[in-house]
Amino acid sequence: MAERLRDLSQPIDVPLLDATVAAFYGTGSKEERSAADQILRELQNNHDTWLQVVHILQNSQNLNTKFFALQVLENVIKYRWNALPVEQRDGIKNYISDVIVQLSSNESSFRKERLYVNKLNVILVQVLKHEWPARWQSFIPDLLSAAKSSETICENCMAILKLEILLKFFPMGSYQNLTLQCLTEVAALQFGDFYDPQYVKMYTIFMVQLQTIIPHGTNFAEAYTNGSSEEQSHIRVLESAPANRGGLLMGLEYLIGISYVDDTEVFKVCLDYWNLLVLELFEAHHNLENPALTASLMRLQPTLMPEVVDGLPSPLVQRRQLYSVPLSKLRTLMICRMAKPEEVLIAEDENGNIVRETMKDIDVLVQYKIMRETLIYLSHLDHEDTEQQMLKKLNKQLSGDEWSWNNLNTLCWAIGSISGSMMEEQENRFLVMVIRDLLNLCEITKGKDNKAVIASNIMYVVGQYPRFLRAHWKFLKTVVNKLFEFMHETHPGVQDMACDTFLKIVQKCKRKFVTTQVGENEPFVSELLSSLSITVSDLQPHQVHSFYESVGQMIQAEPLPAKRDEYLRRLMDLPNQKWAEIIGQASHSVDFLKDQDVIRTVLNILQTNTSAASSLGTYFFPQISLIFLDMLTVYRMYSELISNSIVEGGPFASKTSFVKLLRSVKRETLKLIETFIDKAEDQPHIGKQFVPPMMDPVLGDYARNLPDARESEVLSLFATIINKYKIVMMEYVPRIFEAVFQCTLEMITKNFEDYPEHRLKFFSLLCAIGTHCFQALIQLSSQQLKLVMDSIIWAFRHTERNIAETGLNLLLELLKNFQVSEFCNQFYRTYFLTIEQEIFAVLTDTFHKPGFKLHVLVLQHLFCLVDSGTLTEPLWDSSTVPYPYPNNTMFFRDYTIKLLGSSFPNMSVAEDNKDLYAEEAAVLREQERRRMLSIPGLIAPNERQDEMLDS
Repeated sequence: MAERLRDLSQPIDVPLLDATVAAFYGTGSKEERSAADQILRELQNNHDTWLQVVHILQNSQNLNTKFFALQVLENVIKYRWNALPVEQRDGIKNYISDVIVQLSSNESSFRKERLYVNKLNVILVQVLKHEWPARWQSFIPDLLSAAKSSETICENCMAILKLEILLKFFPMGSYQNLTLQCLTEVAALQFGDFYDPQYVKMYTIFMVQLQTIIPHGTNFAEAYTNGSSEEQSHIRVLESAPANRGGLLMGLEYLIGISYVDDTEVFKVCLDYWNLLVLELFEAHHNLENPALTASLMRLQPTLMPEVVDGLPSPLVQRRQLYSVPLSKLRTLMICRMAKPEEVLIAEDENGNIVRETMKDIDVLVQYKIMRETLIYLSHLDHEDTEQQMLKKLNKQLSGDEWSWNNLNTLCWAIGSISGSMMEEQENRFLVMVIRDLLNLCEITKGKDNKAVIASNIMYVVGQYPRFLRAHWKFLKTVVNKLFEFMHETHPGVQDMACDTFLKIVQKCKRKFVTTQVGENEPFVSELLSSLSITVSDLQPHQVHSFYESVGQMIQAEPLPAKRDEYLRRLMDLPNQKWAEIIGQASHSVDFLKDQDVIRTVLNILQTNTSAASSLGTYFFPQISLIFLDMLTVYRMYSELISNSIVEGGPFASKTSFVKLLRSVKRETLKLIETFIDKAEDQPHIGKQFVPPMMDPVLGDYARNLPDARESEVLSLFATIINKYKIVMMEYVPRIFEAVFQCTLEMITKNFEDYPEHRLKFFSLLCAIGTHCFQALIQLSSQQLKLVMDSIIWAFRHTERNIAETGLNLLLELLKNFQVSEFCNQFYRTYFLTIEQEIFAVLTDTFHKPGFKLHVLVLQHLFCLVDSGTLTEPLWDSSTVPYPYPNNTMFFRDYTIKLLGSSFPNMSVAEDNKDLYAEEAAVLREQERRRMLSIPGLIAPNERQDEMLDS
């Protein structure tokens, strides 16, 4: 059998080959599989086997056999292509192309032979890599010509272009040239064909699919910009020639229709195209506001801009007129299919029920972002049409013609998405009509579910327009009071959305609430505090916390200290009464604090305080001072209960609901203190007041506790304290170091997995000490300092990026500080070579690429230190170095060369080096943000911070 297959002087025995392949894939015995493997390897290695490929493909019925033959052919194309005669190269090229067209020409054969066709596509791309563009200039025209034959051929043409192998092979510039040629050829085809509906459909599918395969960051506009004059004119010919505009508009009409198809993937593809088209049209319009740019364009393309009409270049006026109808229809499409924004908490589920959203759908959020940007551009291109489309849709909700939850949701999400894109006067008029109609809709609509949907949409829309609310006090007050009504509505999600919207509005309008407005007897915040207990009576604890954060934002905006303190006292009156009651009961019987309902109440009170502290910062000082010492007493007691439970019940006790509840109180106590200190101004007296009382209840407790009972928040709290008060904390550092250092290292250095929360927080604390209290490290013993350095090395060798970067930043800070200290020579003589070796180890592996810049900075510091002559003692050990060096520079150069030459077999870093360019990516992101800020509405008003001041 083997001999018959090895004899390639005559046509190969295909049935026998089928049997051999079948044996190899497991239908035979172990011996048969081994024999088949040997035969197939010999055939693969035989340089003449490829000549039998066509014969095999035409006669075999076994898909695996066909794949074997194609693998043989692929190897020939990869490694021997240029050695083949031209006739053979053309024969292979034409045969593969013909088979692909034949199999993908109708739906049945295409679906049935899909795997086979996919492999043929890969083979064709291998040919393309050698032939295009020099020896196969007609590839794109051939592809496009085939694409209009049928939908399945068009689909497969796209599959060829988007093959990953193609994307990886071609450099970015070459791939842009390839896609640009596609655009050019599509535009250059005979335009009479555009009036053939079948061709228009194929053209539309092709253009939409084409955009999905262009690499990220490239778009049609860029392709146009990078193209030659001839290529640009081909792309513009559809717009500029009257005879061709009908075809262009018909193609866009088809694409609008396709965009309504109820298929997410199809819509995503269409949306990408619409986004690019509208962006290009908007930028052409937007750039006209820059006279210098307009003049530059006229110099570069005088034939495209022969005259100016009403201050605008006439071709651009014509373009806007040309696209006005399809863009109007596109606005309708965007409104009808608007994706759900992140802020919306209640929506319709797949069963038609109103539910509270509990998870974020990242795909939907990405889709919303693209749709929102598209609608912003559409709004800028024609504000009037955008407004009229939305009001028309809203009227159809009121009339009942288009009433449905989904229709109302998408409409209101679209209305909210264009906030900031209109002139203020137009936006005010528009929003008044929108809110009026929505309130009317809420009045006339029956049913709790229906009203919940409308309420949700009212809250969403008003939350998106803070500029309007700031300018209209009565309306703002009405909206907030309406939110207070919704806070009593127990329908799922309504209370959450009311609280979230209240916080969003207060953050942007807080000064309005502490100022006595015209027609009012007192500031709104005072009125609110008088009825606080009633307003929050139906809210869940987490909603109450959100409410307290919102009111804290208001109080923070009060400029008069006396009023501010009074408002704070009134805000905290309810939780303080409950707190005083609990502490009073505990003073008579400590066991009262062990009741689980009491523990939950204590936790809730602490969380309420944390929420208020997050808004008030320094101004929260009177409140935290009031409860601070009692809070530490409760902390100490609950810690003892936890320890006793674990001692009595073993490790399992730490998993019980009772212990978890106690630990939640401890963590919230630490979180409250850290939140206040982090948000408060840098006032040393605060640190001096709060740190000493925490030494034993918090630090001592951490040191005494079992590892499983140590709260990682202790580490982050003291890191925050040292970062905040810096050198003022110097006297406390030895105690901090003694309490947390060695016991935490024992927890986290056994492996890279245990106690993940403690890891980063520990190194953040160490970094804070090294940065702001360096003198405390100098006072350590040599053994303690070695422990510090070992832990730093362990940190930057960690595979967790944040831990590694924290370790590297700490190392850099210590190196700089030791350089200017009296211990410079002593320190570097001990650690210089170890640091260099360890840094090179992480620099040259594949796990620490994100730290590349910091690795280089550490090495730069070491190199410069040696060259500067600062080190006056030799870095080498004379007992191990055979001969003395004239200076450290010569030794260091020699040592580094030997180190690199002998120690690092992994010097070749992997191909994916995107992490090395994180800084450049950050610059690009900042440039994009500045661009977005230059376009009104592109960054939503409720998302802007420094750029939008509350006035």
